[in-house]
Amino acid sequence: MRRAGPAGLNTIADRAPVRAQPVFAHAAPRLHDVLSVVGVARPDEASLGRMTKPEVIKLHCLFADGLDKAIERLNHLEGIHAKDSHNSSKPPSSDAPGRKPKPAPALDDGVKRKPGGQPGHEGHALRRVPNPDEVVAHGIADACECGLPLAPLLQESRQVFDLPRPAMRVVEHQIFSASCSCGKIHRSIFPEGVTAATQYGANLRALAVYLTHHHMLPMARCADILTDLSGSPLSAATVCAMGNTAATVLTPQVELIKEQVQAAAVVCADETGMRLGGGLSWLHVAVTEMLTWMGIHKNRGGAAMQEFGVLGALKGTLVHDGFSAYRTYDCKHALCNAHHLRELTYVEEQFAQPWAKAMIDFLLLANKEVKALAGQELAASRQEELRRQYDAIVWAGNQANPLKPASGKRGRTAQSFPVNLLRRLGDYADDVLRFTQDPAVPFTNNLGERTMRMLKVKQKVSGCFRSERGARNFCITRSYLASLAKQGRDLLGALVLTMQGHPPDPTPR
Repeated sequence: MRRAGPAGLNTIADRAPVRAQPVFAHAAPRLHDVLSVVGVARPDEASLGRMTKPEVIKLHCLFADGLDKAIERLNHLEGIHAKDSHNSSKPPSSDAPGRKPKPAPALDDGVKRKPGGQPGHEGHALRRVPNPDEVVAHGIADACECGLPLAPLLQESRQVFDLPRPAMRVVEHQIFSASCSCGKIHRSIFPEGVTAATQYGANLRALAVYLTHHHMLPMARCADILTDLSGSPLSAATVCAMGNTAATVLTPQVELIKEQVQAAAVVCADETGMRLGGGLSWLHVAVTEMLTWMGIHKNRGGAAMQEFGVLGALKGTLVHDGFSAYRTYDCKHALCNAHHLRELTYVEEQFAQPWAKAMIDFLLLANKEVKALAGQELAASRQEELRRQYDAIVWAGNQANPLKPASGKRGRTAQSFPVNLLRRLGDYADDVLRFTQDPAVPFTNNLGERTMRMLKVKQKVSGCFRSERGARNFCITRSYLASLAKQGRDLLGALVLTMQGHPPDPTPR
């Protein structure tokens, strides 16, 4: 804002008599609102009328300072109101109901496609089987109404695929003993896993874990479903115990996943808040294209990451959103450009700065160029050219956003949103452009963020985790199932083997 100088104030004071009480009386409410921003008490109307010309000039300067700060505060509040899922990290669920956000910058080729299968997509319709389980013949009469005999021939057949109605099947295991005349007693043994007088079998227990840990059903609803399907009443506590059993068996398998993640060339990491026992805890994930590891901790930052011990031994590139705790690890880093695109969109919309649009276009075109190479590395000369273009855009942004002078207070002087974004883009330019240097590094951290979405569904459906043990056991089983799902393996069959004590190896084949 352009602030009037002393000469301008003299002109204003000359035009308006100092003792023109009605003018001040009319402006008094606004004057009070603005002066309160700079911590100046509102003078009463009698004091205003007795002010000298220098006092009026001083009050006008205070008014200008207060107006600057009020405008800055207003811009800040408007900026908060303008943020939604398309220009910030706010989730779509936080968008106002009647306010449809603008579409975010497209990361694909930008071609609009119709819903449904695309040209060239291989369909997966039901296919007839040569040997159906049951054949139902719908015959006709042996003779016509005229009395002549008929010789029916098969005209057409149709197949209906359906599931049999489930029913509880009880298997009784019996063991025997016998005594030899020599005195030795012979006794048979129960099969492995048959440990109680009555118990649920591996298939039912596997289905319970499958529904609660892969499809995120609450324990009570899962118990209701299993009760309806089997005809045998199950409680939520029973379903919970089945999940704990699975986690105990799968703990060594998740350690294998952890070791494989540490040895991966590229790892995506992220964290998000989760409700645990009425308080806030943090879900941490470290994932690759084929493996998922997750854990929960009361701490968001370095203490949790150090206790988990996953990222400390990382040998490859760590993709993340820029959270400072990740910077403590001595490895290559790559920043999520989906975050940058949203923040640049915010700068373009709220501050109308051309450099932000230029950076959006640059990042999208660079990503498109890298994808077009289908895994091939960009030529070194092209990488250098992209870096020069990038640096030029950052320089233009810095020219449009000079730093605020030091405030004299302790700590770093608060800067505007564009300045803070430019600092990150400038200080970590190599990490922003890592996807142009290594074709294995993704443009975004969507792989890590997608991992957490189903856990958010779990929280929305169930409310929260009630105990730390339950949350940790859930993360163990979920890590195993998510890894197998990425590899296209049979989850329910793997859980049946798990309940029999023989879980399949989760590492990629």
